[in-house]
Amino acid sequence: MRTILIGLGTIGKSFCQLLLNRKQDLLSDYGLDPTIVAAADSKGVAINEKGIKINDIINIKEAGKSISELSIGNKDKTAIELIEEVDAELLVEATPTNIQNGEPSNSLLDIAIKTKKNIITANKGPLAIAFSSLIEKANYNNVILKYSAAVGGGTPILEFGRKCLEADRILEINAILNGTTNYILTEMDNRGLSFNDALNEAKKLGYAESDPTLDVDGFDAAAKLVIMGNLLLNKDLVLNDLSVKGIRDITQKDISKAKGNGNTIKLIASINKSAKVSPIEISREDPMCVKGALNSVKFTTEFAGEEIIIGKGAGGMETASAIIRDLVEIKQNMRV
Repeated sequence: MRTILIGLGTIGKSFCQLLLNRKQDLLSDYGLDPTIVAAADSKGVAINEKGIKINDIINIKEAGKSISELSIGNKDKTAIELIEEVDAELLVEATPTNIQNGEPSNSLLDIAIKTKKNIITANKGPLAIAFSSLIEKANYNNVILKYSAAVGGGTPILEFGRKCLEADRILEINAILNGTTNYILTEMDNRGLSFNDALNEAKKLGYAESDPTLDVDGFDAAAKLVIMGNLLLNKDLVLNDLSVKGIRDITQKDISKAKGNGNTIKLIASINKSAKVSPIEISREDPMCVKGALNSVKFTTEFAGEEIIIGKGAGGMETASAIIRDLVEIKQNMRV
């Protein structure tokens, strides 16, 4: 499958590494032999119609250089031009999330749809801002759009809700969808750290970005909840529809009060009649009360009752595994 890869940060590099690691079983198990014919980072592009050597991509990025510094590189061509001009069947898009206007991802997806390229995106931005219109455009142009990597990293949250519960009816979702805030709250609870001390520790361990605003203010979880609500509960949500409150104001006084009630505080994303993200007390005995950087999702269904899925919500290899999962599904859909 001729593939354009845009975004060569942690997720993009991990995707390349996973393609190398799984080359033989992807071919033998699924008849899948992805060929990256073009790639782009923030400083330029590289093109080889016969296929770029994946080791070359990994090595140039590990050296801290741009893909455009390869012999087949081009510092002047843009990612948009790449999608317009290169003959490919698939776009894998792993640029940084922007929940303000969805760029650059929004424009990249738009051009891919117009040029009839199937899409795998790990980006929450465009989906959180304009889910319905994006899906409608893809369907109208007979483009397969997959985005399981945008929610839950390697944990198949969307697939569980979409496939395992398809014979049931999901009534409500309650979820811990952000590993950074869950780690911070866990350390505040377990070790008595202040919010700022727990946040600084999360940064040192790589759980939090240098600018953790999206995480600690609840917007990362909110963006994921929008996607889940639209796909799994047939809502018509955009990010601005949600009530969102983060964890900056949580103090040790709040933690101690929760402990006195036999509870702990978690940042919970919930959706039933309304959708919101806020820190609330939950029982320590609740199965979805996970510690550290884990995510958990509790589906309340009409017939099966409560179903819970738990796993890592982030990480390069974990998220790349979701991209591979989408790649396999696109290959299977193309056979139909």
